[in-house]
Amino acid sequence: MTHPHPHGTISPLPQLPLADAWFTATRIDGTLTRIHEPHVHPFLQANTWHLQGRDCALLIDTGLGVAPLRPAFPHLFADEPVVVITHAHLDHMGGAHEFTDCRAHRAESVETPPPGSLVSPVLFDELGMTADDTDDGAVPHLLISALPYEDYDPLDYRLRPARVNRQLAEGDTIGLGDRELTVLHLPGHSPGSIALYEAETQTLFSGDVVYDDRLLDDIHGADLRAYTATMTRLLSLPVRVVHPGHGPSFDGARLREIAAAYIASRRVAQDVA
Repeated sequence: MTHPHPHGTISPLPQLPLADAWFTATRIDGTLTRIHEPHVHPFLQANTWHLQGRDCALLIDTGLGVAPLRPAFPHLFADEPVVVITHAHLDHMGGAHEFTDCRAHRAESVETPPPGSLVSPVLFDELGMTADDTDDGAVPHLLISALPYEDYDPLDYRLRPARVNRQLAEGDTIGLGDRELTVLHLPGHSPGSIALYEAETQTLFSGDVVYDDRLLDDIHGADLRAYTATMTRLLSLPVRVVHPGHGPSFDGARLREIAAAYIASRRVAQDVA
């Protein structure tokens, strides 16, 4: 049978298995952990980064919010972390409501986000895109492949708002005692997209500003001119490693390749137009 939904009638959903664990955590080094949601389709499968400092921890993005994040890793969240939301898309701020010290750029609708959806046609409509906008057009109808717990109904998913207790701007710093990261306002993917840059180690936590895949610059809130300016800026930023919002980490040389290719592709598109 079909299911009623605020956006219209939804096609029958597949029967899904129960996940053994909704999250995985991979230790990158002695202070950095990557948290992942393996049962989420790659289109929405985002990275959450936990960086432990001497005095406090930093959590960069919070996943989709299908399952509670904090109880899954009590050893990481014994103390309240500083949470930075790189932008207000569902796959990056879904668990932010679980934490008290949330920070984001003022241009992002963290406190009044759209509802989101795990059903791709509904989500694409919300984002202002179609299945043809993906690389192969093969994004499935349902964007998860397992259930986080018994009786979970994917149609009940809604992105929960988070309370921002500090608005971030270009040049703000976040200190962890023995480490300091600087906020870079890098619009294009969204108006208030930010990245965090640690100058001492030349490390960039980039959110969705840049990752090693097709960059979404034609969705609601995106700005091609701003994105091109952001990529131009990244070309000259001293970066050794990028920890992105999606996919594996990569080095500074690959960052410059991605940025240069993006700039060239947009010039071609403008010439054709």
